[in-house]
Amino acid sequence: MNTNDNSPSLTPARSISTRSAWVRSPTALFGVIVLCAVIFCAIFAPFIAPYERNDRDIRLQLHGPTLEHPFGTDESGADLVTEIVYGARVAVLVGLGTVLINLLFGVSLGALSGYLGGWVDEIIMRLIEILLAFPGILLAILIIFMTQQPSLLTVIFALSLTGWTGYARLVRGQVLIEREQQYVEAARALGFKTPTIVFRHILPNVMGPIMVQAAFGIAGAILAEASLSFLGLGPQDSASWGALLNQGANYFLIAQHMAIVPGVAIMLTVLAINFIGDALRDHFDPRLAGHVEA
Repeated sequence: MNTNDNSPSLTPARSISTRSAWVRSPTALFGVIVLCAVIFCAIFAPFIAPYERNDRDIRLQLHGPTLEHPFGTDESGADLVTEIVYGARVAVLVGLGTVLINLLFGVSLGALSGYLGGWVDEIIMRLIEILLAFPGILLAILIIFMTQQPSLLTVIFALSLTGWTGYARLVRGQVLIEREQQYVEAARALGFKTPTIVFRHILPNVMGPIMVQAAFGIAGAILAEASLSFLGLGPQDSASWGALLNQGANYFLIAQHMAIVPGVAIMLTVLAINFIGDALRDHFDPRLAGHVEA
């Protein structure tokens, strides 16, 4: 019996028409452009920010937009353009970091739960139910509050503690369907081991829903971090759009730009990622995405 992993894959090739909603959607194009701009700001913040982060002038406190400061200044006299650019770095790191951790644990545990079943499935699903019994944002607040000095890693960990459960449940449901397919039965008959069957043959066929979930997960993580920072529980000593929005709420009657600028940054970023998620969902929807070849 040939169990060599280098043998041709038994996974059916599932092709999707290139003329998909992903390519033709103007909202998806808008989302990609905005997201690329945010990522560009996050990577090259020290080079494109007009001022240093610690460059503050108390005499310019709460000044409105000017030629020198197009977005105005904050309560300490810092340039808001600079703060927004550096805030993109926090948003990208939290969004990507949280989703990567959620994917690592959620996909792995969900795939094993769905494929193995039995007591493995029972243990994983009961753990998920216990975690889902706690409101995610409240549990994150509790964890961050206990640290007193929250860092970027603490925020990512707090948001990931329950975030992986949604991915696990999604993958489990998909794997329960895929494990009954003929190509999986053929892999078992050829003597392939469980990790090979699950991660090489089954998971490639369920990546569509996972990618859609991940896209919306990034937007959710960015919103959650902004909410924590708005409450004063975000990363310390890091520019955060939520913290800027908190400042803007305190001075809204005399300096509306402080609330509008970070609010628009959060809105555009989350909206862009949601547009991308919608396009991915349409792309992988078998009713809209061409044909499937077995």
